[in-house]
Amino acid sequence: MKFKLSAIVCTVAITLALAVCAEAQNYFVFVSNERSGDVTVIDGTTDSVIGTFAVGKRPRGIHAAPDGRRVFVTLSGSPRIAPGVDENRAPADKRADGLGVIDPATRKLIDRWHVGSDPEQFAISKDGKFAFIANEDDASASIIDLDSGQSRGRIKVSEEPEGVGVNPASGEVYVTCEEKGEVFAIDPEQQRVIATMETGGRPRSVAFSSDGTRAYVACENGGYVAVIDAKSHKVLSKIQLPTGSLPMGTAISNDGKELYVSTGRGNAIAIIDTQKLNAQASPLLSARGQGEGEESIVAMIPVGNRVWGIALDPAGSKLYTANGASNDVSVVDVKSRKELRRIKVGDGPWGIAIVTAAK
Repeated sequence: MKFKLSAIVCTVAITLALAVCAEAQNYFVFVSNERSGDVTVIDGTTDSVIGTFAVGKRPRGIHAAPDGRRVFVTLSGSPRIAPGVDENRAPADKRADGLGVIDPATRKLIDRWHVGSDPEQFAISKDGKFAFIANEDDASASIIDLDSGQSRGRIKVSEEPEGVGVNPASGEVYVTCEEKGEVFAIDPEQQRVIATMETGGRPRSVAFSSDGTRAYVACENGGYVAVIDAKSHKVLSKIQLPTGSLPMGTAISNDGKELYVSTGRGNAIAIIDTQKLNAQASPLLSARGQGEGEESIVAMIPVGNRVWGIALDPAGSKLYTANGASNDVSVVDVKSRKELRRIKVGDGPWGIAIVTAAK
């Protein structure tokens, strides 16, 4: 009996160990460096830099294909210009615009496709077949076939389209437009706008809840996150972040219970409890005032300077942030709410993509 019990215990232990190993995926962090025109690669196991390679002018938005076999990065020949500055002061090199295709195994740029004018952020469809790209100076969103690199359509939106997100439930695409503070909902199959939402505050990025019922839009100039009912396409509320916050990037936890928001020159990551947030009905939720919204903001974690792009590791335990002014990447432990370390990368880190081993 003792032998049988020991054998059972041993078998259970081995099974658990194998399960842990299966969940512990090797992954790499690809960081687009806007000013130095390259991509830095970090080994997620050791959080150390293993390489940097050139990709072209102003790499910004960066994402991996679902199967991990390719990484895509937007490139732009338009000069870097602060908002409100005369854009005619420097000519744009339109030949440099495109979507760079990277082989993550060899860490090399293997192709570049012309996909629109001054492409910035983008999102990839769940099946990995299409990219939806915001063309910043063309007030449009392009649909690109990721097998051929060919355009499959272009939808007009309003001025300065920036953030792009794909609803995991419906497949609908949201595009945030900075100038007029609007978010456009697009049906990608019909290639038409099906709703327009006014968020104000210069919306920069969008993240969806895991069930696709909510969209969270970071509004930089307003200092808040707009919460949208993604079924009715209506703005439900606005969560005001602490003074000095300029909301930029957004990411959702694997279980959908937490929203992570980078705060630009606020140099911190805000963590919002989405369960508390969705249970509240106040039209304006404030982190500083008397409203109930302060209860939904559960942590503010200091990171590097001018934090922008953010992404979670496959396990959802570590958050990586691109700190554009300090030229480094912060590694944040989600559970302890602490910054673990900073990793020096290229000049002007902008976006973060997590790449797991190819399936």
